Amino acid sequence: MKSPFTNGNTHLKTEKRIIEYRKEKFSILYHVYVCEDTGEEFTTDELDNLNIIQVHNRYREKYGIPFPDQIKDIRKKYGLSAAKMSEVLGFGPNSYRYYETGDVPSVSNARLISLASDPNEFMKILEMSKNLFDKEEYTNLMRKAIHSITPTADEISAWTKVLFKDYYPNIWNGYKLPDLKKIGNMVSFFSMNINPFTTVLNKLMFYSDFFHYKKHGCSISGIYYKAISHGPVPENFGGIYNQVVNAGYANVEEVDFGEFTGERFIPTNLFDKDYLSEVELKTLDQVSIKFKGKSTAEIVKISHEELAWIDNVGEQNHISFEYSFILKHFK
Repeated sequence: MKSPFTNGNTHLKTEKRIIEYRKEKFSILYHVYVCEDTGEEFTTDELDNLNIIQVHNRYREKYGIPFPDQIKDIRKKYGLSAAKMSEVLGFGPNSYRYYETGDVPSVSNARLISLASDPNEFMKILEMSKNLFDKEEYTNLMRKAIHSITPTADEISAWTKVLFKDYYPNIWNGYKLPDLKKIGNMVSFFSMNINPFTTVLNKLMFYSDFFHYKKHGCSISGIYYKAISHGPVPENFGGIYNQVVNAGYANVEEVDFGEFTGERFIPTNLFDKDYLSEVELKTLDQVSIKFKGKSTAEIVKISHEELAWIDNVGEQNHISFEYSFILKHFK
């Protein structure tokens, strides 16, 4: 990055700053470039976006406001357009669409959206808004709401509660809901490109989530990570990978090394690139290129050079996603 003031060199500075948002103050890791000739600071659109996303994340976390992916999933569950969902909930015509793309709802609107995520409550809201639909459309929506509380949905929810520590976006999961389908597609991607053993896969998942957070202010998977002796790993990775394999996203083959047996992940035909966004796929590709051809020992050594691991391995702590901003091996 060249300085807009002198066209000379710059460096990126990251520091704790207090930012005011909606009459409240939030502490974030603020990113700014510094001109090395004049000492003047400046930002880019990319840095501005990363800074404001951090503020929004803190605000959403404080008030329990759903994140864009959650807001979109609630609507999709009932098969409504964003405009119609706005109408059902009594919002402005474009409000729901804006919320899905990053606008932060008011606390009152957020509570109504959260309420609508419960099919039983959504049916009550729908009943109050039935004049917005013809009879057939209303009946179909009611059926979809009823279908979303079937045992299948309960089973998915039960597995989520077993596998993941906290089913709510926060700094420990990169402000993302854990998503087994997304995790499955991440594992599938790396199975196709690297055929990793479990230890390597753990590092690929860690770097994918933390590098993505560094660039975009959110993780991909919604996984919690811990620091253990072999480096950073997804919490409960054994259970998570078992579910991924059982769902068909990858297969596992045992490789005999004489003194021990390793498990290598190999691809199936279940990978769905459309379930991942373009920027998420780009992150996975960058991580894959970085580590392809490296041995397990080399990748473990690289992960041991990260402060995310060094600061937390002593007590095997969870790793805050704030460490993403000081990753050593992904700039």
